[in-house]
Amino acid sequence: MKRLLFALALATICALGSFAQKFALIDMEYILKNYPQYEMANEQLNQLSLRWQKEVEAKTAEAETLYKNYQADMVFLTDEQKKSRENAVLQAEKETTELKYKYFGPEGELYKKRQTLMQPIQDEIYNAIKKISEERGYQCVFDRASSANIIYASPRIDISNEVLEKLGYSK
Repeated sequence: MKRLLFALALATICALGSFAQKFALIDMEYILKNYPQYEMANEQLNQLSLRWQKEVEAKTAEAETLYKNYQADMVFLTDEQKKSRENAVLQAEKETTELKYKYFGPEGELYKKRQTLMQPIQDEIYNAIKKISEERGYQCVFDRASSANIIYASPRIDISNEVLEKLGYSK
């Protein structure tokens, strides 16, 4: 009997405690879409990526040209010349791979540039969300854009527009 009363009391306390928690939602895609610095940084990254992609494509075309010339001239070359041309083709392909990795690899230039451009924006948004959460007493803020588990949420708890207002961009 004591166990039953204890379990019932514990369940009641937990249930009452859960009602006291306040939650909010944001839509990060919506916030970023309406945040001009993000669009400018994204455009800058796209331009940089296109420039580097053209450079990689030019290097790839150079390696392909070397290989085609080698194949066309192969019957006329001595063994030593063949070896030299093969090495030149392999070196050009290696340089192309290294260039791709340098620009687009996991720790490449594009990744580093994205970090330097996006980190201040992410920090600003985080600080705005934190400030609103502290003012309103939210224990948790969920991002509806990244959570596939949120099927429905009341628009009353969506604070995306308030975050934009904190950032200086009202909608």
